Amino acid sequence: MTKSKIGIVIEREYLERVKKKSFIFTTLLMPVLMLVLMALPAMLVMFVDKSETTVLVVDNSGKVADKLTDSDEVKFITSAGVTVDSALRNEDVGAVLVIPGNVYDSKRPTLKLYTNGPSSIMTEGVITGQVNKIVEDERLKHYDIANLDKILSEVESDVVLSTMRNDSEEEEEALSSGLSYGIGIAMSFILYMFLLIYGQMVMTSIIEEKGNRVLEVVVTSVKPMQLMMGKIIGVALVAVTQMVLWGALLAVMSAWVLPAIMPAEAMADVAAVQAGNFDGVSDTESLELIQAVASLTQVGNILSLVGLMTLFLVFGFLIYSSIFAAVGSAVDNIQDASQLTSFAVFPIIFGLIFAMVAAADPMGPVAFWASIFPLTSPMVMVARIPFGIPSWEIWLSLGLLVLGFIAMVWLAGKIYRVGIFMYGKKPSIKEVVRWIRYK
Repeated sequence: MTKSKIGIVIEREYLERVKKKSFIFTTLLMPVLMLVLMALPAMLVMFVDKSETTVLVVDNSGKVADKLTDSDEVKFITSAGVTVDSALRNEDVGAVLVIPGNVYDSKRPTLKLYTNGPSSIMTEGVITGQVNKIVEDERLKHYDIANLDKILSEVESDVVLSTMRNDSEEEEEALSSGLSYGIGIAMSFILYMFLLIYGQMVMTSIIEEKGNRVLEVVVTSVKPMQLMMGKIIGVALVAVTQMVLWGALLAVMSAWVLPAIMPAEAMADVAAVQAGNFDGVSDTESLELIQAVASLTQVGNILSLVGLMTLFLVFGFLIYSSIFAAVGSAVDNIQDASQLTSFAVFPIIFGLIFAMVAAADPMGPVAFWASIFPLTSPMVMVARIPFGIPSWEIWLSLGLLVLGFIAMVWLAGKIYRVGIFMYGKKPSIKEVVRWIRYK
């Protein structure tokens, strides 16, 4: 059976890209690289030695300096009759802390920290934290309440909030809003990256072939619309291939890698959360983290999210790649395309901005309307999906996205069929509109 002309174009565009070493590298190593980048800060904190700052304390109140205690970040020393300038000239002193005399009486006393160079936020946090605690304890003593420390420790509360969905199909569903927010933002950034990178890939390919006069030869045997759709679908399949492979790698990590590296006690708590038995969780202080791990180890949830994200990626890409294809056909080089690409780039950027708003308030009116408008819905809707929004909103968004794709392809096709034969100058917006009106 002979292949259709558009099928030949699709096959060429697809194989030309998936055979590249760069595609294989990013597809297989990117998930591993992302995991390493996420774990690296924690590893650095655990294994890298912290710098210690020696702080000379000038206590004008005479009641704070002797109560300051050394930590891993700060070592406190005192010296009578020394000035700030002379102390800073001492190589063994990293900073000088001046405590005012009214530190106990003022509502908001001002400490002064003099340094020869940039100050560490950890150092400043240790200093303010300790001084605040000392001042608060001293002020409480004035109330002359017996066993005050014991009373405060007994009344101290650390509430743990566990959110349950009553509108879920299951009896009860535990959610972590923090995890949903993180997943939603991550998915939006992935779509943002894919739409820009692969959309510009379509545009660049068309500009290069137009510059080499290859398109003039190709269109003698393939209709311009078939050629444009072949390029768009071929590159879209490359993006889908990468997304599916990433989904498979994430599923493997979720099903086997993550449970294997987690302690047995933690996995027991995860199993209790997945079963809805929150009373069986031993480490209630880490309940939110346990809920996050419980969600990440459910392969069905991972595959569902990746599947929906792939759908929005495909139709969102078809819309934006049509715009990029039209731009590529209208110009002779990348430099001339910069002005026209704003018609594609700006909506993608706005989509990412609205996605951040939607992740913070997934049921708000801005989130709803931005998630059904075709030019912003790919990024905004995937930011809302992890929160478990009603399914009819997802399908309405997809339906409008498909209609938007059909309209955009029709519009881009009219520009493409004329633009690929135009050389010599960058067209104005008025000229592009005239191309659309050609019969």
